[in-house]
Amino acid sequence: MRRILIVGAGQSGLQLAHGLLAEGYEVTIMSARTPDEIRNGWPTSTQAMFAPALDTERRYELNLWDDQAPPIAGLRVNLSAPPGTRALDVIAELERPAQSTDQRLKLAAWLELAEHRGATVVHNTASAADLDTLTTHGHYDLTIVAAGRSDLAAAFDRDPARSPHTTPQRGLAIAYVHGLAPDPDWPAPHVGFHAVPGLGELFVIPALTHAAACDILFWEAVPGEDLDRWPTNGSHVPPTEHLQTTLDLAKQYVPWVYERCRNVELTDAKATLHGRFTPTVRTPIAHLPGGGVALGMADVVVTNDPITGQGSNTAAKCADHYLRAILAHADRPFDTTWMRDTFEAFWTTTAHAVTAWTNAMLQPLPEHVQQILATAATNQAVAQRFAAGFADPSTLTDWFMTPTGAADYLASIRT
Repeated sequence: MRRILIVGAGQSGLQLAHGLLAEGYEVTIMSARTPDEIRNGWPTSTQAMFAPALDTERRYELNLWDDQAPPIAGLRVNLSAPPGTRALDVIAELERPAQSTDQRLKLAAWLELAEHRGATVVHNTASAADLDTLTTHGHYDLTIVAAGRSDLAAAFDRDPARSPHTTPQRGLAIAYVHGLAPDPDWPAPHVGFHAVPGLGELFVIPALTHAAACDILFWEAVPGEDLDRWPTNGSHVPPTEHLQTTLDLAKQYVPWVYERCRNVELTDAKATLHGRFTPTVRTPIAHLPGGGVALGMADVVVTNDPITGQGSNTAAKCADHYLRAILAHADRPFDTTWMRDTFEAFWTTTAHAVTAWTNAMLQPLPEHVQQILATAATNQAVAQRFAAGFADPSTLTDWFMTPTGAADYLASIRT
């Protein structure tokens, strides 16, 4: 029986662990937190998972909240023009519903379930020195690092050719709330994408937390601009103060959202998160001082800004890709050639399109994208094709990402 060590208990690491367990592998999971610490802690993310990513979970019966999580019907894109009026309105329906489940709820349950299904779970915060020891003593056939928000990411070198950014592109501020009124124009659960040109974006995401439906109010602020109201030095902001800042900005810049916020309150005492990070692509192999090697996955090696909502989706798809690569490799050694080829195939099929699209959306929208969205406001076929790109960003490449592709597509729908 092949032995796999997974360092990290997030979306990608736990999903991969469950897939390997189902296929008869011996799996050890190293988690920095216990299930209770995850469940009762602060949120670590937002997430809106689209159908293809959800399908990868369902293959291993990890869809524990299908009957509880609000079925997200699509996206509504608004553009805020001074002084807080809507200059654009696109309603884009998804072919199949998306979901958002608070990772505090989800990952705690998945970690408990992994142990129940036979995984060995070690609760420990692994350091780079620990990783060096773990990869050199020969106990594991393969070590995978899936702890993207830990110091272990530094063991993987930045890839400058694939990393155009050297500083954070947005300040991020999240509040999980109850009491948000439905959108009067489209009451079905949907992701609201409210852009404030030059300043940032507010996302409104229907979600499930602690067995109750909720919404996530998520500001993405251009650093140094007026929406960037949260501290950058890592200091704590009391949750009630955090929520008040969120609402004050909504009142000023997106008043149509603020009107729905009259009765909102935080879902729990630890319902907020703020911070920032630099979008980075890293090389997939950590070469450690003792001679050991480890394979990085998901946001350890591809860390994108959440503006396109692809973090959890990419993590799920990475877990699925790595699982299939491990199974196909059978009893052969997991050498560095296999590691590099496995990541490069994932980059080519999935991560490259996500990264290119996300980096583009962090910039002022070019004229051809403005034309696409303006057309989508009155043409449901265009709107639905745009929505489909969130489920599979590779479908955006030939029409959304280039002026020529956009012009050809828009011309085709006018004939």
